[in-house]
Amino acid sequence: MARDVPARTILRVVVIVVLSALALYLIYLLRKPIGWLFLATFIAIAVSGPINRLSQRMPRGLAIAAVYVGLLLAPVALGLLVIPNLVTEATSLADDVPRYATDVREFIRDNETLRDLDEKYELGAQLESQAAKLPEKLGDAATVLSDLGLGLVNSVFALVNILILSVFIVAGGRGWIHAALSTRTPDERERIERTLTRVSSAVGGYVQGALTIALIAGISGFIVMSILGVPFAAPLAVLTGLFSLIPLIGATIAAIIVGVVTLFNDFPTATIAWIIWAVVYQQVENNLIQPQVQKRTVQVQPIVVLVAVLFGSTLLGVVGALLAIPVAASLQIGLHEYLDWRRSRTQEVVPVATPPAPPPAGAGA
Repeated sequence: MARDVPARTILRVVVIVVLSALALYLIYLLRKPIGWLFLATFIAIAVSGPINRLSQRMPRGLAIAAVYVGLLLAPVALGLLVIPNLVTEATSLADDVPRYATDVREFIRDNETLRDLDEKYELGAQLESQAAKLPEKLGDAATVLSDLGLGLVNSVFALVNILILSVFIVAGGRGWIHAALSTRTPDERERIERTLTRVSSAVGGYVQGALTIALIAGISGFIVMSILGVPFAAPLAVLTGLFSLIPLIGATIAAIIVGVVTLFNDFPTATIAWIIWAVVYQQVENNLIQPQVQKRTVQVQPIVVLVAVLFGSTLLGVVGALLAIPVAASLQIGLHEYLDWRRSRTQEVVPVATPPAPPPAGAGA
């Protein structure tokens, strides 16, 4: 006969289920600030290396201020590099589109098949009409961009909050960690501190190396595109550098985008030259530059990198793809330290067999 479950046990289970559901719902409601806190922690870990090096030569507060000022000036410098060139090239393109439309109409007129289609549907006239309206549509596009101002303000607000949180984490994180570890045993405290130090070194080293690769990819791409006369060289160079931050596929995607642009510039000469350069650069990056970056972080298996990038991009988009490898490396370090701790605990628990005590003298007499 089944034994009756005590009412107290049922009540405890119901309370646990309800509290768990409320906790999950609360996490869902706070998902945005929790994401900000996660990004702030990542930024704090990434900049801790330069801050620690600068703090050896100046007060720590001044070192933090110098690093974060540089962090804020970097996107401003990129904007000053890209926006004027982008506006100039876009205006030039809009002015040249009517000429391109005229060339296309002459090509249609010289081709018998296309000429018959043009007589039936007036393709050339429609093309020239739409091309003539392009400069006016640029003004409409500017109006649309101005309507996106609220979204930009929200993004800037989020960025400011994330940076402020990361400053607090950098400034007080070390004290918070020591306070939290003060309640642990000396062995556990040493192991946790070692794990956190390894995670910080891995994340900081990876970020610095990835930024170095992005800088090399952007500068080298800009030089090659300038030699080939590719339009939008500066914006495309910045795009190449940013895509290089995405593991495995970022550089390939950037190369394809630039290759498509060369199709409209100087096909096939510029396209073939760019393809050759992209293939050669990929080999140099994979065999010379990337191994130097991997020395600064934990070796992560390629299949783990791919899975981490897929999961990260699905959860957080581009940001998740950028954070995939550092997170995977941190999890790998934590798992390694945990397994090592479990092995040490197992060895301590296993009793050691002791030989039997010898019989007292004269016992057999």
